[in-house]
Amino acid sequence: MNSEKLERVNGKAWAAAERATVRKMYADASTKEIAKRLPGRTVTMIYQTAARMGLHKSEAYLATADACRLRRGDKVGEACRFRPGHAPANKGLRRPGYAPGRMASTQFRKGQISGNAAKIWKPLWSDRISKDGYLEIKVRERNGLHGNWVGAHILIWEDKHGPIPRGHKLAFKDGNKAHVALGNLELISNAEMMRRNTIHNRYPKEMVNAIMLLGAVKRKLREKRAKEHDDGSAQPSV
Repeated sequence: MNSEKLERVNGKAWAAAERATVRKMYADASTKEIAKRLPGRTVTMIYQTAARMGLHKSEAYLATADACRLRRGDKVGEACRFRPGHAPANKGLRRPGYAPGRMASTQFRKGQISGNAAKIWKPLWSDRISKDGYLEIKVRERNGLHGNWVGAHILIWEDKHGPIPRGHKLAFKDGNKAHVALGNLELISNAEMMRRNTIHNRYPKEMVNAIMLLGAVKRKLREKRAKEHDDGSAQPSV
């Protein structure tokens, strides 16, 4: 058995001889060259090991071309740059109606939609029921699907009273979202809407007490499980 001392770096075992090679060569040699000297070790593994050992490239090495750093005065890629006054190869070709070959038949048209958007598209003034149960009307057609639909109750209210003031919402007097009528709508503040939506105002006192008691029981159970987990005394689930 090999008795050479091993050390694990990022889950990989490194022999003392390998670490010695990295320590000796890293400062002044290409990392690729070091990887070639150590079969089975990649450039990334060399970088990781060197970082763990606190090694860095020397200033002399970083000043060489092997370091792949741009230095003052370097003109890398100069031969491939466009010269002042250079005319693009397609200059004058991209003009309205220019469509050689099959380009015309495969180009997107203005306003064209495809994929799932085409499947769910509906014409203007169509209606739908939102996921929250509101009747909505499609009032505009623009890129994307967001903002094209507006609640029918909002349209009815604004037609009579104008835009809804900031910090206010419309509420249905009878609580029925399907009953979309001007007489069934009232303008209330966000604070009032929040107050109405609390359990204390939506349910009888007995149900509110039961809900609060259930919440307290759930909190106690969570605290008990967290304590058992911290103490290591949690029982395995069945």
